[in-house]
This record gives sequence, C-alpha cells and structure tokens, in this order.
Amino acid sequence: MGNLFTRNRLYGLALAALIFVADQAVKHLVVKVLGLRNIGDHYPLLPFFDFTRTNNYGVSLGMFEATSMEMRWGLVVFTTLIALVVLVWLMRERRLWDILGLGMILGGALGNIRDRYLFGYVIDYADLHIGDFRPFLIFNVADAAITIGVVIILARALFIGEKPANEHSEAGSDVNAPAGAETKPDA
Repeated sequence: MGNLFTRNRLYGLALAALIFVADQAVKHLVVKVLGLRNIGDHYPLLPFFDFTRTNNYGVSLGMFEATSMEMRWGLVVFTTLIALVVLVWLMRERRLWDILGLGMILGGALGNIRDRYLFGYVIDYADLHIGDFRPFLIFNVADAAITIGVVIILARALFIGEKPANEHSEAGSDVNAPAGAETKPDA
C-alpha cells in the first residue's frame, strides 16, 4: 500500500514538472518563435482562439498588481509560499485524483513564479473569443492548469466525500448503535 501512495505522489510531481515545462515551452514559442514581444502583438490561430501578448503584473484575474519593485518581490515570496503549501499537501495526500489536481496547481504556480521572478510579470497569450466577446481574460498554460487543478480539488471535496468508517459493517449490526455496543436480533 505504501508503494501505491509513493507512486501516486510521483505521478503528481511528474505532472507538475510536465505542466511547468509545457508552460515555459509555449511561452518561448509565443515570444521567441512567433515574435510576440510587445503587449498587443497578435497571431491569429483559429476563428475563436488567437495568441495575443499581454503582461500580467497581478495575480489571479490581474488583481493585486505589483506596481513597485517591493510589491513584485512580495508577490514572488507570497506565491512561492503558496506553492510550498501545495507541495506539502501533495506529499501528504493519498488519493490519486487529489494528488493530480495538486500537481496541476503546483506546476502552474511554478511556471508563473518563474516569469514573475525573471521579468516582474507573467506572460499571458491565450486569447479565447467568440467574435469580439471574450469570456475569459487572456491567460497561459499555467493559469489553465491552476484553474483545472482547483476545480478537481473542489469537485472532489464537494461531491466525493470520505466514506464513513462503518459503511462496511457486518450484516446484522445496528448502524445507529454506539461503537462497541452489541445488538441482539429481534425475537
């Protein structure tokens, strides 16, 4: 059983590494290969999806913008602490789906932390739209992974709770009886 939990945690760490690498690779593609170096640079891909360069100086949904060097480094420290909490949670978690959700969050967080550390902002480029309507802000692979990971964790917490310990109790036992109490069959 211990090997299963170790293997699950390795899957979570591998997923985090894969997301980090994918995030950085796509950012490299957008900036270096496609040449989207300036805010507003645009590369059309599909009728509903383009690469449009923007720099996110804030965190989630652009909130808490870092407008000074102190705020930038404060965000780096704050998001790194969050990533450490997620890593500890991942290493303590036993359920595979929760571990995978945490791995997605961790990989995405590390990708965005690296950007903020190197540049002072996070590179965003994924522009999903229907005509001029944009249901989301421009985002990146890391943002998508964090969002999906959070949805997995929340869905599992809300809809797949822990099974009660006495669910598989022996036939004939009284589920409502206090623990350790014996029950007698009806005469």
